[in-house]
Amino acid sequence: MGWRVLRGDDSAELDLRVRYAETDRMGVVYYANYLAWFEMGRSEYCRQRGFNYLDLEELGYHLVVAEVYCKYRKPAKYDDLITVRTSLHALQGRSVVFRYLVLRKETQETLVEGETKHLCTDAQGKAKTIPEPYFTHLSRGLPR
Repeated sequence: MGWRVLRGDDSAELDLRVRYAETDRMGVVYYANYLAWFEMGRSEYCRQRGFNYLDLEELGYHLVVAEVYCKYRKPAKYDDLITVRTSLHALQGRSVVFRYLVLRKETQETLVEGETKHLCTDAQGKAKTIPEPYFTHLSRGLPR
């Protein structure tokens, strides 16, 4: 099965308020926290498509992060209201790629762009095909 690339506007949005604990001494969000927000956005995206990651783990499968890309454009600061917009970019038998935009809620200004590629593995770390029905749940984010 080849890559299928998202061409629509299929995304899930998650609104968050920046907590003090997520910032440095200057009140700017610490860079690694964006990766945690990507995870939160990814979980919300999957939930909205009937995909519960915990159920997948209980079957002995994991979607491990194989690659991460993050471009920081502008800082988020303490108490900012932000939106994490997550979309499915590509889906293959053993891997899935998500894209993220972190936006300032009020202005829709892009703060951060990112992407994560995940490989499906078994409990021993061996690459496996994403099992059904999870592959089908994920594929709901792709054009027909």
